[in-house]
Amino acid sequence: MLSVIVALFYADFRMFPFTIPFGYFYYCHSIEDLLAKKKQNFERQFHDALQTMEAHLNVGYSMENAIKETKRELLLLYKSSDAIVKEFTYMSRQLNLNVTVEQVWRDFAGRVELPSVDNFVIVLIQAKRSGGDSISIIKKTIRRLSERAEIKEEIETIVAARRLEFQIMTVIPFGIIAYMRISFPEFMNVLYGGLFGKCFMSVCLVVYYFAWRLGCRIVDIEV
Repeated sequence: MLSVIVALFYADFRMFPFTIPFGYFYYCHSIEDLLAKKKQNFERQFHDALQTMEAHLNVGYSMENAIKETKRELLLLYKSSDAIVKEFTYMSRQLNLNVTVEQVWRDFAGRVELPSVDNFVIVLIQAKRSGGDSISIIKKTIRRLSERAEIKEEIETIVAARRLEFQIMTVIPFGIIAYMRISFPEFMNVLYGGLFGKCFMSVCLVVYYFAWRLGCRIVDIEV
């Protein structure tokens, strides 16, 4: 990535150290984007697990048995190495060791650190402590979380096209510079031959970076 930037904006690899900060910020953004995708994927898996668990609660299973049955069905939907399968396997083991279901869910929420999980666990614990129809309250909570997840999926589908357009637009400036250098080398030599050219291209690179960051913020919509 940095080599491409140096070649297109400076044509002088002595300027490589100047581009290191841009590479660092791009790397950090890539890591954040990867972590966000992992959380998003786990949240989808969690809602699938909740819907499966709700089905078991509807037929009269206790919360403890519903968790164990959900784990078995998750093995049919996902790989044993997937995070949601590992979590429900661990929860089932805790239940087999006579750990209370409230503590099992509390530990689960502490490990995954997702708002939807926190909300579900808070409602579950409060429903258990209130002594009312806790199963009914839990099922209603699961349905509301599932509806929210469906709305989020719809928004993600709509935004996905705009994100693809943004990714294409981020590549276009590099393509234009490469085209100009190949088609009009004499005209472009002014920008690579002296101090003025390097300063001008540095300003262009900085403007491009802030425009890219702004674009990332625009397409990053949280529900």
